[in-house]
Amino acid sequence: MESVKETIDVAVPVSTAYNQWTQFESFPQFMSGVESVTQLTDITNHWVTKIGGVEREFDTEIVDQTPDERIAWRSVDGKSHAGLVHFTPLDAGNTRISVHFEWGPETFTEKAGAALNLDDMQVKADMRRFKEFIESRGTETGAWRGEVNDTGATGQAL
Repeated sequence: MESVKETIDVAVPVSTAYNQWTQFESFPQFMSGVESVTQLTDITNHWVTKIGGVEREFDTEIVDQTPDERIAWRSVDGKSHAGLVHFTPLDAGNTRISVHFEWGPETFTEKAGAALNLDDMQVKADMRRFKEFIESRGTETGAWRGEVNDTGATGQAL
């Protein structure tokens, strides 16, 4: 497994940053390589990515979610993709976002990109685009304030 960790501070309240992150279908607006995300249920999403000419489709499930604190997910096949995003309020109007992604590169191109740290650069750029996206809007495009734990999902979309 390869992994990338990145942290960025954004000039919006923690609830705004968190709420936007729950809007998975907006990810293509700030994540390069993400062609589309379709939310299937409160806890499952279908992803289409194209990175370095390699297209992948996979489904993920949210395995842990606490409003304004964290979202963790993994691919349903259990091996190709997993991640965690953590939200820390710095003050009333600023938030630190820390992400940790893990994935299993399969093709030569994916393995070469990982070896050259291109994945690190892409995640840094994506986090900068998220910062620009949410700060320029000043508000989220939607929200899901539910919780997910080992008993399933509870909550509602706003």
